[in-house]
Amino acid sequence: MEELDVATEAAVALGATLAEHQPAPEQWRVLLDPVGHPFCLTGVRPD
Repeated sequence: MEELDVATEAAVALGATLAEHQPAPEQWRVLLDPVGHPFCLTGVRPD
């Protein structure tokens, strides 16, 4: 999913880090903010 890769790269450029464990990397990316709080990015759409 190209848009997920682009969004992940942008988040990392802003200071996030990719979490070690990625349960479904084709659908979700788990990242950590600079303080260490986890958040997810996804390209999955509800439709």
